[in-house]
Amino acid sequence: MTAPAIFDRSARRLRRDRAQPGYAEHDFLRAAMLDGIAERLDAVTRPFHDVLDLGCFDGAFLPPPGARVARVDPGFAFARAAHGVQADEDRLPFADRSFDLVVSIGVLDQIDDLPGALTLIRRVLRPDGLFLGAFVGGGSLPRLRAALRQAEAERPVARLHPQVDVRSAGDLLMRAGFTLPVADIETLDVRYRDFGRLLGDLRGMGASNLLAERRPIARTALAMAASAFTGMADDDGRTAEQFNLVFLTGWAPDPSQPVPAKRGSATASLAEALRTPPKEG
Repeated sequence: MTAPAIFDRSARRLRRDRAQPGYAEHDFLRAAMLDGIAERLDAVTRPFHDVLDLGCFDGAFLPPPGARVARVDPGFAFARAAHGVQADEDRLPFADRSFDLVVSIGVLDQIDDLPGALTLIRRVLRPDGLFLGAFVGGGSLPRLRAALRQAEAERPVARLHPQVDVRSAGDLLMRAGFTLPVADIETLDVRYRDFGRLLGDLRGMGASNLLAERRPIARTALAMAASAFTGMADDDGRTAEQFNLVFLTGWAPDPSQPVPAKRGSATASLAEALRTPPKEG
């Protein structure tokens, strides 16, 4: 069954190509994700030899020492600059069991078939291979949403991407066949002096409106949104926008991995363990 077309793939490629030359000026979100991925990778003691950097942007992810890395990006300009290949995350050009580590940082929130992409990632991992992912998740950009809702109250239009919350992300890992799945969230607040700077950051990171069904916003509505956004500013004249960064960890199945105990296999009673012992004397 084909996933519904939520995003415009051609527009996504084009906007990533436009964003590539000046990306370094707008990479703060991915920089925060890279730090989070590095922390999680540092906690793993096993070695990795073949790594896939899925959605590589500028190639800033540093693989473990001595590991080979293949870089993939849906945009041609990013792929070329990182000496990688151009491909979409839900259409991977790799054979099963090609890698023992896959990282995907900042792109999984922009694809039509996230469950399918996660399944493909699990398939290209070798048994006991590790997947680490991060993307902008549910509850992000609440003030931008509110400003647009206020500006287009009479005729609301979908202008921001659907977002996956942390609980749903964990469920998707399990559905895709990962073992020991973990999904957690970190919040980043960014203070903006004006509405235009926020929109500029979204364009600069290739994250402006990529919906398949999108309409241009009228100038009057855009001005009203800017006014509403400014109206949410603190005393210092800056509006704090929130980004919720969802981090994913999952392992490709392998018989060597620990498994949870079966229901009813316990030999001690919880009630007995919690029972207060009688007082002495």
